[in-house]
Amino acid sequence: MCFNKLKRKTVAVAMSGGVDSSVAAALLLQKGYRVIGVHMEIDPYAHIETPAVKNITERLGIPFTRLSLVSAFKKEVIDYFAKEYLCGHTPNPCIVCNERIKFGLLLHRMREIGADFLATGHYAKITKGQHRYLLLKAEDTSRDQSYFLYRLNQEQLSSVLFPLGDIKKDKVRAIAQDMGLTGALKPESREICFIPHSDYKAFLTEQVGPHILKTGDIIDTKGNIIGRHSGIYGFTIGQRRGLKIPSTAPYYVRAFDVKYNRVIVGRREDLYTKGLIAKDVNWIAISRLDGELKVKTKIRYKHKEADSVITREDDNRVRVIFKEPQKAVTPGQAAVFYQGPKVIGGGWIESGLEN
Repeated sequence: MCFNKLKRKTVAVAMSGGVDSSVAAALLLQKGYRVIGVHMEIDPYAHIETPAVKNITERLGIPFTRLSLVSAFKKEVIDYFAKEYLCGHTPNPCIVCNERIKFGLLLHRMREIGADFLATGHYAKITKGQHRYLLLKAEDTSRDQSYFLYRLNQEQLSSVLFPLGDIKKDKVRAIAQDMGLTGALKPESREICFIPHSDYKAFLTEQVGPHILKTGDIIDTKGNIIGRHSGIYGFTIGQRRGLKIPSTAPYYVRAFDVKYNRVIVGRREDLYTKGLIAKDVNWIAISRLDGELKVKTKIRYKHKEADSVITREDDNRVRVIFKEPQKAVTPGQAAVFYQGPKVIGGGWIESGLEN
């Protein structure tokens, strides 16, 4: 997006106290925007980051506001997270948070206080095409976060800025050093922000209750009982570790039978599928899908995109056929479709297709 045409506009920057959002705010100041730093509080017990954000905004000389979104975050993200596990799915709370909280509720609240745009430290790009706003991969492909942003709609994309989209991570750190934002150069966390110490077991037990720890059978693809598990929530498709099944060749989690509380395992070759069904599809680069479309499909964040053909299944779902079978298609994760750097759209993985 061209910054030069948008000078003197007001931008609210969602700030975590980390280097990315801090440098995003600094760059917007340099471009001539009026910048407001805003910190979302999503945990009623965590106030550690707020002083760090306040210190950074004081260093930049910009106003700072704190916004409590605890109840909304619980309803939209945490409850979703727990519900997906109960369904035998592997959730992706970052995608839901971006859609409903950061670029949903927060964007709405920032407009109410007079902000023209909301900016974040995400590594992605937004540009205006001939008829639609487009979401593109970041210049730093090793940090690209477009996968987590595929659910943004046209109205949201028109009101969002990603100042780091054209900058490499090393340059972002150098900018922080040069501007004296040393407080932002803290170690980065790769874990889910609302789970203390990455203890999924304790968190889900607190949210859902001890019945989530119900033991059950581990069965092979022929239905033979070959082990026991201590809760389906503790596994994901493709997982090898933690099964504790004696065997000359390793087993991998292939699927779940939630009704009978069973984990289904198979050999490595059993993990590969020819395609998938994705539901609740959101289109960005196109308004709808007609006919076949050749794309590259990413089925999880670190997945190498796979050559695919997508076709319309119904008004809400698409069928994806891979050129080569892909490993560990996981219900609950997102399938995001690309053509080069451009995000075409994406949807939630409903199921894999049998070979």
